[in-house]
Amino acid sequence: MDDKHLREEIAALEQEIAKLPRGYLSRKTINGKVRIYLQWSEGGKKKSRYVDDELAENLRERIETRKRLQGKLKTLKAQLPVVEQAVPKPETAFRTTVMSGNRLGLFVESVKNYKRRFCFKELTDYLYGDICDKVLILYGLRRTGKTTLIRQAISDMSATAIDRCAFIQIRTGNTLSQVNADLQLLSRLGYRYIFIDEVTLIDDFIEGAALFSDVFAACGMKIVLSGTDSLGFAFSEEEQLYDRCILLHTTFIPYREFEEVLGIKGIDEYIRYGGTMSMGGVNYNTPTTFATAQSTDEYVDSAIARNIQHSLKHYRYEGHFRALQDLYDHGELTSVINRVIEDINHRFTLEVLTQDFVSHDLGISAKNHRSDRERPTDILDRIDKDEVTRRLKEMLEIRNKEEQLVAVSDIHRKEIKEYLDLLDLTVDIEVRSVPASDKVATRTLFSQPGMRYSQAESLVRSLMQDARFMDISAIDRAAVVERILDEIKGRMIEDIVLLETKMAYPQKQVFKLQFAVGEFDMVVVDPRQSTCEIYEIKHSTQRNPVQYKNLIDKTKCREAEFSYGKIIKRCVLYRGESTTVGEIEYRNVEEFLSAY
Repeated sequence: MDDKHLREEIAALEQEIAKLPRGYLSRKTINGKVRIYLQWSEGGKKKSRYVDDELAENLRERIETRKRLQGKLKTLKAQLPVVEQAVPKPETAFRTTVMSGNRLGLFVESVKNYKRRFCFKELTDYLYGDICDKVLILYGLRRTGKTTLIRQAISDMSATAIDRCAFIQIRTGNTLSQVNADLQLLSRLGYRYIFIDEVTLIDDFIEGAALFSDVFAACGMKIVLSGTDSLGFAFSEEEQLYDRCILLHTTFIPYREFEEVLGIKGIDEYIRYGGTMSMGGVNYNTPTTFATAQSTDEYVDSAIARNIQHSLKHYRYEGHFRALQDLYDHGELTSVINRVIEDINHRFTLEVLTQDFVSHDLGISAKNHRSDRERPTDILDRIDKDEVTRRLKEMLEIRNKEEQLVAVSDIHRKEIKEYLDLLDLTVDIEVRSVPASDKVATRTLFSQPGMRYSQAESLVRSLMQDARFMDISAIDRAAVVERILDEIKGRMIEDIVLLETKMAYPQKQVFKLQFAVGEFDMVVVDPRQSTCEIYEIKHSTQRNPVQYKNLIDKTKCREAEFSYGKIIKRCVLYRGESTTVGEIEYRNVEEFLSAY
């Protein structure tokens, strides 16, 4: 066998071995039950992982295959010449799209002056730190800045570092074998920093991802992976890249980052467009993702639904669809994922209509509308709010049924929700009650508020075009729509504050607390100090004693202190100026969120 074919066979064998599990299987008896564990050594330490009985036999066969191939690899390597010949550097030698040198400089030039996302430091810490044997994965939905982060990291490199840097753009049809060959070539040429974009387009990426850590990162390369199908990274981290990768999440973009990086201020702007780095503004000038219902639907389809389907297709050789298998077989899975996301947001809209629209706040809103200096109106005094709510609720439920192309069961919803959680798109917040209930209630929050608002706004505006509303004047219909959207924004401010507080204080308990009558919009408990803070959250710019009546209710406060500790703060978050009214702190919600 000549030298060229020998090296090709060695590269193919290394790739095949990287797909197979390391270590050996052992049995342990725990509480009288025999359990099987996969054990292996890594970094001088012994590690193990529990293996389900049904998978053990297949795993044992794959381990034996790895040992056999390693023996063959050792024999082949012994046939290599002692001194390697120098490898030429022409780009035509690469099998994928590889950029380096001057082309790389031109590629990163346009983002050099963009502001950096907050996670940028974690990326550079990996590149220039002493982390070995691991790859870094930029993990997040589309348009959350992954490729821009890579380009910024390259633009900040010294001349010496950039000479040893390469960017690989994966295209549909590229194989792991081709990427392996290019990495082998780059390694022999002395390249150290490798960025691989859209790596999840490789069909066998999930099954062979260990190649990047076990072969190349172990040899001193710093490898950064990113891709559109971010769920695939979650799968590969669980299996092939177990303990051999660093996950850097980009999906969650908090208000402060939205304001500082994009250069756009205002909680209402964040409600309308927050969630991606695609908002045209001072610092970035790209199309707005959530500007229209059509662009929002396209994003949900391409960034989320197809993400999940593509990743499941390439995970465990299509063996992990679970209850979703039938939907996938009939080509309905992407459609159903879209339906579930839309259904979650429709239920959110319905909850606003049935609870907030008929709440005591309606009187405050009616008063504010009457006294508005620019557009005074008494529409909210004249409309039959119960009838409006009944009609909207009825139409919403009918719309949901009419849009169902396939039957969506509870198990479908549950499994899809699990994947939405893995994508960092949804987070559940507890809704506790006094007296305490055995049943734990939750509220689903979306980490991309612009997507939720766009779908809710589109739904409300379409519902208001129904023929049964035509007996209301155009001006009055517009006022009702504005009223409903204001309520939606108010509820979304609650969601945003709850989510960001939970993310900022993982060691504390953050939840909503409901009483027999009334509620605290947010409670933040420090279990170590046995203290708590209670909040009301309003979309209003006005101050009114009704807003904090629950916060000074002696019975509610006594019950909260009994369960969670001394109340050390009573605060109303709203859009007006920060001030103090007696024992109540009024805090501007944008200032509150910017402090995180």
